Amino acid sequence: MFLSSRHDHAGGIIEYRTECLTGIRTRICPERIRRGIGAPVIPLYSNDGCPFCPDKIKEVTPVFPSGSRLCIGESTTFPNLYPYALFHIVTVMTHDHQVSQFTFDHLYDALLGQICVMNEQTGYVSINWNYLPSAGASLPHPHLQGLTDVVPDTLPNAYIKGSEEYYHLHGRSWWDLLRESESKSERCLSGTNLFWYAHHVPIGEKEIRCILPGVTISDFQSSVFLFAKDLLRIIEFLQDMGHGAWNMSIFFGTDKEREYFSGFASIVARINPNPLSTSDTAFMEKLHLEPVIMTLPEELGSIWRNSNRE
Repeated sequence: MFLSSRHDHAGGIIEYRTECLTGIRTRICPERIRRGIGAPVIPLYSNDGCPFCPDKIKEVTPVFPSGSRLCIGESTTFPNLYPYALFHIVTVMTHDHQVSQFTFDHLYDALLGQICVMNEQTGYVSINWNYLPSAGASLPHPHLQGLTDVVPDTLPNAYIKGSEEYYHLHGRSWWDLLRESESKSERCLSGTNLFWYAHHVPIGEKEIRCILPGVTISDFQSSVFLFAKDLLRIIEFLQDMGHGAWNMSIFFGTDKEREYFSGFASIVARINPNPLSTSDTAFMEKLHLEPVIMTLPEELGSIWRNSNRE
Protein backbone atom coordinates (compact mmCIF):
# COMPACT_ATOMS: atom_id res chain seq x y z
CA MET A 1 0.00 0.00 0.00
CA PHE A 2 2.95 2.32 0.62
CA LEU A 3 6.72 2.56 0.29
CA SER A 4 8.84 3.51 3.27
CA SER A 5 12.41 4.46 3.95
CA ARG A 6 13.69 5.23 7.44
CA HIS A 7 16.82 7.21 8.24
CA ASP A 8 18.51 7.64 11.60
CA HIS A 9 19.93 10.94 12.79
CA ALA A 10 21.43 12.19 16.03
CA GLY A 11 18.05 13.07 17.51
CA GLY A 12 16.02 10.10 16.31
CA ILE A 13 14.51 9.08 12.96
CA ILE A 14 12.92 10.46 9.83
CA GLU A 15 10.62 8.10 7.95
CA TYR A 16 9.62 8.96 4.39
CA ARG A 17 6.42 7.34 3.13
CA THR A 18 4.84 7.31 -0.32
CA GLU A 19 1.36 6.00 -1.06
CA CYS A 20 1.52 3.69 -4.07
CA LEU A 21 -1.92 4.53 -5.48
CA THR A 22 -1.67 8.33 -5.44
CA GLY A 23 2.02 9.14 -5.09
CA ILE A 24 1.21 11.25 -2.02
CA ARG A 25 4.29 11.63 0.18
CA THR A 26 4.81 12.45 3.83
CA ARG A 27 7.66 12.46 6.32
CA ILE A 28 7.29 11.36 9.93
CA CYS A 29 9.58 12.82 12.59
CA PRO A 30 8.46 11.63 16.06
CA GLU A 31 11.07 13.62 17.97
CA ARG A 32 9.54 16.93 16.88
CA ILE A 33 6.78 16.44 19.43
CA ARG A 34 9.36 17.31 22.11
CA ARG A 35 9.20 20.96 21.02
CA GLY A 36 6.03 21.27 23.09
CA ILE A 37 4.59 24.10 21.02
CA GLY A 38 0.92 23.25 21.59
CA ALA A 39 -0.99 25.08 24.34
CA PRO A 40 -2.67 22.54 26.66
CA VAL A 41 -5.65 24.75 27.58
CA ILE A 42 -8.29 25.85 25.07
CA PRO A 43 -9.14 29.56 25.54
CA LEU A 44 -12.71 30.72 26.02
CA TYR A 45 -14.11 32.78 23.16
CA SER A 46 -16.63 35.58 23.55
CA ASN A 47 -19.96 35.13 21.79
CA ASP A 48 -20.41 38.88 21.30
CA GLY A 49 -21.75 39.48 17.80
CA CYS A 50 -21.55 35.82 16.77
CA PRO A 51 -23.94 35.31 13.81
CA PHE A 52 -24.35 31.62 14.66
CA CYS A 53 -25.66 32.07 18.20
CA PRO A 54 -29.42 31.59 18.73
CA ASP A 55 -30.16 35.30 19.22
CA LYS A 56 -28.62 36.22 15.85
CA ILE A 57 -28.81 33.24 13.50
CA LYS A 58 -32.32 33.92 12.17
CA GLU A 59 -31.60 37.61 11.73
CA VAL A 60 -28.28 37.69 9.89
CA THR A 61 -27.77 34.37 8.07
CA PRO A 62 -29.02 33.91 4.49
CA VAL A 63 -31.88 31.63 3.45
CA PHE A 64 -32.42 29.17 0.61
CA PRO A 65 -34.47 30.25 -2.45
CA SER A 66 -37.53 28.84 -0.68
CA GLY A 67 -37.07 31.56 1.95
CA SER A 68 -36.22 29.09 4.70
CA ARG A 69 -33.37 27.43 6.56
CA LEU A 70 -33.29 23.74 7.48
CA CYS A 71 -33.47 23.05 11.23
CA ILE A 72 -32.86 19.58 12.69
CA GLY A 73 -32.42 19.39 16.45
CA GLU A 74 -30.01 22.16 17.45
CA SER A 75 -28.58 22.38 13.93
CA THR A 76 -29.45 25.03 11.35
CA THR A 77 -28.42 24.79 7.69
CA PHE A 78 -28.32 27.70 5.23
CA PRO A 79 -26.33 28.94 2.19
CA ASN A 80 -22.79 30.21 2.74
CA LEU A 81 -22.73 33.99 2.45
CA TYR A 82 -19.20 33.88 0.99
CA PRO A 83 -19.08 30.67 -1.12
CA TYR A 84 -15.97 29.20 -2.71
CA ALA A 85 -17.74 26.33 -4.47
CA LEU A 86 -20.57 26.24 -7.01
CA PHE A 87 -22.86 25.18 -4.18
CA HIS A 88 -21.77 25.90 -0.61
CA ILE A 89 -23.77 25.53 2.60
CA VAL A 90 -23.16 25.96 6.31
CA THR A 91 -24.64 23.89 9.13
CA VAL A 92 -24.40 25.43 12.59
CA MET A 93 -24.17 22.40 14.86
CA THR A 94 -25.08 23.62 18.34
CA HIS A 95 -26.82 26.38 20.22
CA ASP A 96 -23.72 26.78 22.42
CA HIS A 97 -21.05 29.12 21.10
CA GLN A 98 -18.18 26.90 22.24
CA VAL A 99 -18.39 23.18 22.96
CA SER A 100 -15.90 21.14 24.94
CA GLN A 101 -17.88 17.89 24.80
CA PHE A 102 -19.97 17.07 21.75
CA THR A 103 -22.94 14.72 21.90
CA PHE A 104 -24.18 12.16 19.41
CA ASP A 105 -27.16 14.38 18.60
CA HIS A 106 -24.89 17.33 17.83
CA LEU A 107 -23.03 15.30 15.21
CA TYR A 108 -25.93 13.26 13.83
CA ASP A 109 -28.35 16.17 13.43
CA ALA A 110 -25.74 18.37 11.74
CA LEU A 111 -24.72 15.60 9.33
CA LEU A 112 -28.38 14.94 8.53
CA GLY A 113 -28.82 18.61 7.72
CA GLN A 114 -25.91 18.45 5.29
CA ILE A 115 -27.23 15.27 3.65
CA CYS A 116 -30.78 16.60 3.24
CA VAL A 117 -29.59 19.67 1.36
CA MET A 118 -26.59 18.25 -0.52
CA ASN A 119 -28.55 15.20 -1.69
CA GLU A 120 -30.42 17.47 -4.08
CA GLN A 121 -27.18 18.51 -5.82
CA THR A 122 -25.37 16.90 -8.74
CA GLY A 123 -21.60 16.72 -8.83
CA TYR A 124 -18.86 15.99 -6.33
CA VAL A 125 -19.87 16.54 -2.73
CA SER A 126 -17.84 16.95 0.44
CA ILE A 127 -18.81 17.63 4.05
CA ASN A 128 -16.17 19.55 5.99
CA TRP A 129 -15.41 20.75 9.51
CA ASN A 130 -12.81 23.22 10.78
CA TYR A 131 -13.04 23.25 14.56
CA LEU A 132 -11.54 26.28 16.32
CA PRO A 133 -9.46 29.09 14.82
CA SER A 134 -6.16 27.19 14.82
CA ALA A 135 -7.84 24.71 12.44
CA GLY A 136 -8.96 27.50 10.12
CA ALA A 137 -12.40 28.24 11.57
CA SER A 138 -13.38 31.88 11.09
CA LEU A 139 -15.76 31.46 14.04
CA PRO A 140 -15.33 29.17 17.07
CA HIS A 141 -19.05 28.34 17.04
CA PRO A 142 -19.13 24.73 15.71
CA HIS A 143 -20.27 24.48 12.10
CA LEU A 144 -19.97 22.15 9.12
CA GLN A 145 -19.56 23.23 5.50
CA GLY A 146 -20.88 21.34 2.49
CA LEU A 147 -19.40 21.87 -0.97
CA THR A 148 -20.45 20.69 -4.43
CA ASP A 149 -18.51 21.20 -7.65
CA VAL A 150 -18.64 19.72 -11.14
CA VAL A 151 -15.17 18.21 -10.78
CA PRO A 152 -13.63 16.55 -7.71
CA ASP A 153 -11.16 18.49 -5.60
CA THR A 154 -7.46 17.63 -5.73
CA LEU A 155 -7.31 14.95 -3.01
CA PRO A 156 -10.45 12.97 -3.92
CA ASN A 157 -9.53 13.30 -7.59
CA ALA A 158 -6.19 11.57 -6.92
CA TYR A 159 -8.06 8.66 -5.35
CA ILE A 160 -10.75 8.54 -8.04
CA LYS A 161 -8.19 8.47 -10.86
CA GLY A 162 -5.90 6.05 -9.04
CA SER A 163 -8.80 3.76 -8.15
CA GLU A 164 -10.02 3.70 -11.74
CA GLU A 165 -6.57 2.79 -13.07
CA TYR A 166 -6.16 0.09 -10.41
CA TYR A 167 -9.57 -1.39 -11.21
CA HIS A 168 -8.83 -1.63 -14.93
CA LEU A 169 -5.41 -3.17 -14.29
CA HIS A 170 -6.38 -5.66 -11.58
CA GLY A 171 -10.11 -6.20 -11.98
CA ARG A 172 -10.91 -5.41 -8.36
CA SER A 173 -11.45 -2.41 -6.12
CA TRP A 174 -8.39 -0.86 -4.49
CA TRP A 175 -10.64 0.03 -1.55
CA ASP A 176 -11.37 -3.64 -0.89
CA LEU A 177 -7.63 -4.28 -0.87
CA LEU A 178 -7.10 -1.31 1.47
CA ARG A 179 -9.68 -2.60 3.92
CA GLU A 180 -8.19 -6.11 3.86
CA SER A 181 -4.67 -4.79 4.37
CA GLU A 182 -5.47 -2.29 7.11
CA SER A 183 -7.73 -4.69 9.04
CA LYS A 184 -4.65 -6.86 9.65
CA SER A 185 -2.31 -3.98 10.49
CA GLU A 186 -1.31 -2.22 13.70
CA ARG A 187 -3.11 0.84 12.34
CA CYS A 188 -6.60 -0.67 12.53
CA LEU A 189 -8.92 0.99 15.08
CA SER A 190 -11.07 -2.00 15.93
CA GLY A 191 -14.32 -1.94 17.88
CA THR A 192 -16.02 0.70 15.72
CA ASN A 193 -19.23 0.31 13.72
CA LEU A 194 -17.67 1.29 10.39
CA PHE A 195 -14.07 0.70 9.30
CA TRP A 196 -11.62 3.22 10.78
CA TYR A 197 -7.83 3.17 10.75
CA ALA A 198 -4.81 5.42 11.21
CA HIS A 199 -3.91 6.23 7.61
CA HIS A 200 -0.59 4.73 6.53
CA VAL A 201 0.62 7.87 4.72
CA PRO A 202 -0.88 10.62 6.89
CA ILE A 203 -1.47 14.04 5.36
CA GLY A 204 -2.01 15.60 8.79
CA GLU A 205 -1.11 14.94 12.42
CA LYS A 206 -2.77 11.78 13.78
CA GLU A 207 -4.81 11.33 10.60
CA ILE A 208 -7.65 8.84 11.03
CA ARG A 209 -9.75 7.67 8.09
CA CYS A 210 -13.05 5.87 7.66
CA ILE A 211 -13.85 3.84 4.54
CA LEU A 212 -17.55 4.37 3.98
CA PRO A 213 -19.79 1.50 2.85
CA GLY A 214 -21.10 3.56 -0.09
CA VAL A 215 -19.92 5.98 -2.75
CA THR A 216 -22.36 8.89 -2.99
CA ILE A 217 -23.95 11.34 -0.57
CA SER A 218 -27.22 9.43 -1.12
CA ASP A 219 -25.53 6.21 0.04
CA PHE A 220 -24.36 8.01 3.18
CA GLN A 221 -27.94 8.29 4.43
CA SER A 222 -27.95 4.60 5.37
CA SER A 223 -24.70 4.74 7.37
CA VAL A 224 -24.68 8.25 8.88
CA PHE A 225 -26.15 7.03 12.19
CA LEU A 226 -23.24 4.61 12.69
CA PHE A 227 -20.76 7.16 11.35
CA ALA A 228 -21.88 9.74 13.92
CA LYS A 229 -21.55 7.20 16.74
CA ASP A 230 -18.01 6.39 15.63
CA LEU A 231 -17.07 10.02 15.02
CA LEU A 232 -17.98 10.90 18.59
CA ARG A 233 -15.54 8.24 19.82
CA ILE A 234 -12.81 9.45 17.45
CA ILE A 235 -13.22 13.05 18.66
CA GLU A 236 -13.07 11.94 22.30
CA PHE A 237 -9.94 9.93 21.45
CA LEU A 238 -8.24 13.02 20.01
CA GLN A 239 -9.33 15.12 22.99
CA ASP A 240 -7.96 12.54 25.42
CA MET A 241 -4.59 12.95 23.67
CA GLY A 242 -4.76 16.72 24.26
CA HIS A 243 -6.14 17.89 20.91
CA GLY A 244 -8.96 20.42 21.03
CA ALA A 245 -8.89 21.45 17.36
CA TRP A 246 -9.26 19.41 14.18
CA ASN A 247 -10.18 19.32 10.50
CA MET A 248 -12.51 16.73 9.02
CA SER A 249 -13.61 16.08 5.45
CA ILE A 250 -15.96 13.45 4.06
CA PHE A 251 -15.48 12.89 0.33
CA PHE A 252 -18.08 11.36 -1.97
CA GLY A 253 -18.00 10.18 -5.57
CA THR A 254 -20.77 9.91 -8.15
CA ASP A 255 -22.68 6.96 -9.58
CA LYS A 256 -20.25 6.66 -12.49
CA GLU A 257 -17.41 5.76 -10.07
CA ARG A 258 -19.45 3.13 -8.23
CA GLU A 259 -17.44 0.17 -9.58
CA TYR A 260 -14.08 1.31 -8.29
CA PHE A 261 -14.38 4.14 -5.73
CA SER A 262 -15.51 4.42 -2.12
CA GLY A 263 -16.53 7.45 -0.13
CA PHE A 264 -14.15 8.14 2.74
CA ALA A 265 -13.67 10.45 5.69
CA SER A 266 -10.47 11.93 7.07
CA ILE A 267 -9.93 13.71 10.37
CA VAL A 268 -6.64 15.27 11.46
CA ALA A 269 -5.59 16.85 14.75
CA ARG A 270 -4.51 20.48 14.67
CA ILE A 271 -2.44 22.53 17.06
CA ASN A 272 -4.50 24.02 19.87
CA PRO A 273 -5.18 27.77 19.79
CA ASN A 274 -2.28 29.58 21.44
CA PRO A 275 -1.29 33.16 22.34
CA LEU A 276 1.45 33.39 19.69
CA SER A 277 -0.79 32.01 16.92
CA THR A 278 1.88 29.37 16.35
CA SER A 279 0.89 27.25 13.36
CA ASP A 280 1.43 23.57 12.58
CA THR A 281 1.42 24.38 8.85
CA ALA A 282 4.52 25.92 7.27
CA PHE A 283 6.56 25.85 4.04
CA MET A 284 6.66 22.04 3.87
CA GLU A 285 2.88 21.76 3.88
CA LYS A 286 2.01 24.89 1.88
CA LEU A 287 4.79 25.02 -0.73
CA HIS A 288 6.47 21.61 -0.81
CA LEU A 289 3.05 19.92 -0.47
CA GLU A 290 4.69 17.32 1.77
CA PRO A 291 3.49 17.31 5.39
CA VAL A 292 5.74 16.77 8.38
CA ILE A 293 4.03 14.45 10.88
CA MET A 294 4.97 13.73 14.50
CA THR A 295 2.98 10.56 15.27
CA LEU A 296 3.57 7.23 13.55
CA PRO A 297 0.23 5.73 12.44
CA GLU A 298 1.22 2.45 14.09
CA GLU A 299 1.73 4.28 17.38
CA LEU A 300 -1.72 5.82 17.03
CA GLY A 301 -3.21 2.35 16.64
CA SER A 302 -1.36 1.21 19.75
CA ILE A 303 -2.67 4.16 21.78
CA TRP A 304 -6.21 3.27 20.67
CA ARG A 305 -5.86 -0.34 21.79
CA ASN A 306 -4.16 0.54 25.08
CA SER A 307 -6.93 3.00 25.96
CA ASN A 308 -9.43 0.10 25.93
CA ARG A 309 -11.45 1.54 23.05
CA GLU A 310 -11.78 -1.73 21.16
